[in-house]
Amino acid sequence: MRQVFQSMTGRVVLILVAGVVASALLTLSLGMSERERMISQFREFHSVERVSQFIQSLDTMEPELRSHYLKAASRLGMRAELASGLEDILDEPSRMATRLSNRLPEGYTVSSVRPRDTDCAPPGPRQPQGRIDRRSCEALMVTLQDGSEVKLTVSAPRPVPVTPNGEILTYGAMFVLFVGLLASIVARMTIQPLKHLAQAATELGNNIERPPLPERGSTEIRQAAAAFNAMQTRIRHHIKQRSHILGAITHDLQTPMTRLRLRLEKVDDEELRGRLIADLSAMQTMVREGLDLARSMESAEPLQRLDLDSLVESLCEDARDAGQSVALHGNTGASLMARPVALRRCLTNLLDNAVKYGHAAKVETSLENGFAMIRIRDQGPGIPDAFMEKVFDPFYRMEDSRSRETGGTGLGLTIARSIAEQHGGTISLRNHPAGGLQVTLALPASR
Repeated sequence: MRQVFQSMTGRVVLILVAGVVASALLTLSLGMSERERMISQFREFHSVERVSQFIQSLDTMEPELRSHYLKAASRLGMRAELASGLEDILDEPSRMATRLSNRLPEGYTVSSVRPRDTDCAPPGPRQPQGRIDRRSCEALMVTLQDGSEVKLTVSAPRPVPVTPNGEILTYGAMFVLFVGLLASIVARMTIQPLKHLAQAATELGNNIERPPLPERGSTEIRQAAAAFNAMQTRIRHHIKQRSHILGAITHDLQTPMTRLRLRLEKVDDEELRGRLIADLSAMQTMVREGLDLARSMESAEPLQRLDLDSLVESLCEDARDAGQSVALHGNTGASLMARPVALRRCLTNLLDNAVKYGHAAKVETSLENGFAMIRIRDQGPGIPDAFMEKVFDPFYRMEDSRSRETGGTGLGLTIARSIAEQHGGTISLRNHPAGGLQVTLALPASR
């Protein structure tokens, strides 16, 4: 659940659902409050109308019949009795008293009086126990047209129940589900272009020649796709330009170096001739490595489905046939889309480094979490931790192990990492606890 809401889609859905549900609850609360207010006004109006009709009917009766009619007031939800003259009349009339006074014709006087405890008790044998809430009723003093005074005690309207019924809960659940579905659709429409853009950026790191993004959708999405395609074009142009410059320089150097080698053969001093030829050989090796680096950057070789175990096994056999100490253990059982020549060059560089500087190589392969892991361990002294990343820099050589006598140019690991990154993989170094340097090549693969 935590991973769901860490994604942009989950957060958008959560925000939309929470916002819409909060708005719906606020609207429902305001609607229920308005409903309660309208029902209370209707009940109050109905109560005033009932009391008004009762008073007007009482005023039309003969005085000797009024006592019987007053007793019948309990059936109408009120208590009526002749005034005793001891009532405590309030200075400020209540709202009901004011409305009743406005409802009755001229000749009637309505005043508010302070109710007694017995006034608020409901009529009949059912008397509530304990204290009486004086706010549950209202006492009025009405002076009839003939001057008679009648005290009326009217019960307060019952509160409007606001408990949600089953239909409201059912409709509420359906509303939340509908909003969640709508939010999911909106989030998908919003986030899907970002996913395509992120996927294109990942593929761009592996293949600069990937097809451009289709420029469709909303205005903002088309602008983003156009900007990404323009960036890809510029990067591809810069890489090709750099590769062409490097390739042209290294290619053009071969001709004068070849002529220089021929002229060095004519030097009479054998010792001097040997040193000069050795230096020239190192220069030619650097030129060849420079050409290989330029070719590795271009990534012109097409992708093919490749059996990784067969490739690793054939490279190890070739190394053993050349007299190198190489042992192979394990297998990945995986295949991947790769550039066979480039990947072979990557693995060859790693094996050559292990044999050249560590005198032997132990290769272990496995498939872990969707990645083909190829670990190559040598028997050398290893390298300090501070140089683990520096050795991947072009032409960087450690003085104690990578010298001209060993033939190193400082481009082997640079080319290997460039090829690995083009395949979506990584290369890392570490000193093995049992001794020696271990190189780990991780490539995305499927069984």
